[in-house]
Amino acid sequence: MAERIVKEAQVPFESSGQRFDQITTELFQDFSRSRIQAWIKEGALLVDGKACKAKEKLLGGEVVSLDVALEEQEAHEAQDIPIDIVYEDEHILVINKPAGLVVHPAVGHREGTLLNAILHHAPETAHVPRAGIVHRLDKETTGLMVVAKTLQAQTDLVAQLQERSMGREYEAITIGVMTGGGMVDEPIGRHPTNRQRMAVEPIHGKDALTHYRLLKRFKNHTHIRLKLETGRTHQIRVHMSHIQYPLLGDPQYSGRLKMPKACGEELQITLRNFRRQALHAKRLELNHPFTGDWMEWEVDLPDDMAELLEVLDRDMVESGSKDSEYF
Repeated sequence: MAERIVKEAQVPFESSGQRFDQITTELFQDFSRSRIQAWIKEGALLVDGKACKAKEKLLGGEVVSLDVALEEQEAHEAQDIPIDIVYEDEHILVINKPAGLVVHPAVGHREGTLLNAILHHAPETAHVPRAGIVHRLDKETTGLMVVAKTLQAQTDLVAQLQERSMGREYEAITIGVMTGGGMVDEPIGRHPTNRQRMAVEPIHGKDALTHYRLLKRFKNHTHIRLKLETGRTHQIRVHMSHIQYPLLGDPQYSGRLKMPKACGEELQITLRNFRRQALHAKRLELNHPFTGDWMEWEVDLPDDMAELLEVLDRDMVESGSKDSEYF
């Protein structure tokens, strides 16, 4: 059954002379401008009970009314797939995504995705575009994601992402020993020859900014913390590869596995068995879309990354090197 939205508001007299779509975007801020314009075209938004063109100017004092049924989006099957819920209320859902879980259905992955799992856990998200998913993690990346359970929450969360007010921090293990933290400010776009990859594209790329700092330094690897200001596809993976410190276990951007020199047997086995990029979305911060309260979540590293760090540490000790360095 379709969810129904019914709202009404009077046009302020100080808005006299403004366009209908501009005024309604201000009156109904729970919804995006593009959605407002679509509802105007559909005749779901009325002025004093009558249809009105988006560009028509209002005088002030009119009553704008909205009466619309939210139809279900593109049909995807709800599937009973276990998800690790960190927080939930009637507006949002915060999930700790495991490795190997595709976020959104695509060619070759129509089922068994996080979206299918969300639809089963929260059926009301069937009325929200992409079942409320506002940002994604790559299939093999673990960690925190926020999902909107209502259209209003989605509009607000998307705005926070666009305004760069939502905080997202990651932890990763890179190949190579860094000397210090820094920032990568390089535009990212589709790779010119390999359409499955992204790349730093100075001309056609979109702006992308990644901050990183050292947590721990090993013989041949570095444990780092990263903070995103933008959310481009594969951003961390592309940026770290660009500065010659690709993520460990990332065949797409670091190439084939090469064993470091003087590498102990335990570490060799661990590296061969670590078959994904060592990247985890550890911390998430945002303003709650309904209450406005500032909220923060942080989750532990997954077992495989935690074990990898322990093995890297032991390898340093057993090789006679000085202890790994903390920062």
